Amino acid sequence: MEEEPFVADISVLPEGCISDIVSLTSPKDACRLCAVSHIFHAAAESNAVWERFLPSDYQAIIARSSSSSSDILNFSSKKKIYLSLSDNPILIDDSKKSFFLDKSSGKKCYLLAARELCIIWSGSPQYWNWISLPEESRFPEVAELLNVCWLDICGKMSTSMLSPNTNYAAYLVYKLTEGAYGFDRIPPTVSVGTTEEGEVCKQTVFLGQRQQHTSPPSQRKDGWLEIKLGEYFNEEGKDYELQIRLLEGDSRQWKRGLIVEGIEIRPTKGIHRGLVRVKN
Repeated sequence: MEEEPFVADISVLPEGCISDIVSLTSPKDACRLCAVSHIFHAAAESNAVWERFLPSDYQAIIARSSSSSSDILNFSSKKKIYLSLSDNPILIDDSKKSFFLDKSSGKKCYLLAARELCIIWSGSPQYWNWISLPEESRFPEVAELLNVCWLDICGKMSTSMLSPNTNYAAYLVYKLTEGAYGFDRIPPTVSVGTTEEGEVCKQTVFLGQRQQHTSPPSQRKDGWLEIKLGEYFNEEGKDYELQIRLLEGDSRQWKRGLIVEGIEIRPTKGIHRGLVRVKN
């Protein structure tokens, strides 16, 4: 007599056990599992699952925001907190940074405001103008380039602020005014690296119209343009100073019409590809 094949009945498992299983997947998978059965739905909606998807220091980060953003901590579920941080970036550190989560992975993302960047001559009103674009930017101010021949923009942050063992990409978030010029002939050199490791990624990019053999800027959902500056793999346990720089000064070509909102650092969609350190 043939034995009947064994069929596991997952419904007999405690909800806590199923929650542990779901928490080992991803936020996207957890949302999909909600449709499998009422048992998975209850587990996938639990605070225990979404607490693990949130960064361990999410409460401390939210505490650095304005009082209105701090109300997120009063949401009725951890999932609502997660989705809010994914869909609605919050301003932190005196509105000089914007923080949000990558919705599919829960990895930390930041947009460093122009005021948080080191922009050469940004304090001289004949070269740069600080303007407010409340309908277009999340920050109180953005930097508008009036006229320079030396473009030097640098952003810095501690790698400990990023998610560990994650490959990140940095992007300049900007616009060009109707009368902009000086960005289509000589490309700036962009680099990403740390003070301890040196440059790990270096290339040239065009901020203006697309040139042959170069990637064009991309249109963002928020109406701004972005151009990729480079990538950096953030190893666990490292606390380095990440430096992202855009430099063009050798040509002495005058430029104007660039509006800088900031530099965004977010996870790449692919896995770490073994970036090679640039030798000086």
